[in-house]
Amino acid sequence: MSAMAEVIDESIRNMTANMVTKAEQEKHQYTQQVDFAQIKSELQLMEKNDLAMIKAENDRLSADIEKLKQRLREEIMRTQAGVRLDLNLEKGRMREESSGQELKIKEVDTKIEQEIAALKTGIQSSKAITLQYLVGFVTGCSALLMAYLRFRS
Repeated sequence: MSAMAEVIDESIRNMTANMVTKAEQEKHQYTQQVDFAQIKSELQLMEKNDLAMIKAENDRLSADIEKLKQRLREEIMRTQAGVRLDLNLEKGRMREESSGQELKIKEVDTKIEQEIAALKTGIQSSKAITLQYLVGFVTGCSALLMAYLRFRS
């Protein structure tokens, strides 16, 4: 019996050696709660810092995008102004070229009209000369015919 009592005592001692007291358990539990609270606080702080950094980066990117949009608008406006200027210059050049062509056409028309007038004058003078020769020929033939008739009579 005494050997059995010794085995039971030793078993109880072994079991109690591995066990903790309620005060130690509560102390350990409190330490864990404090550690969890501290970790939770650190995580919340890190989350707030990360969120603030992300918000700041987002704001910076939004500002950069707005600047790029503004630069793009300005570049588009400059390009459009350049294109308008080029078009207006081209229109002016076309008008000048067109007026030059019209002037050349008028010069050619004037030359043609002068040529036509000269041809009409030449035709009129040719008609007058031909008529003079015809009248002279008819008069000459009449005179010869009259002289022939007198001579025969």
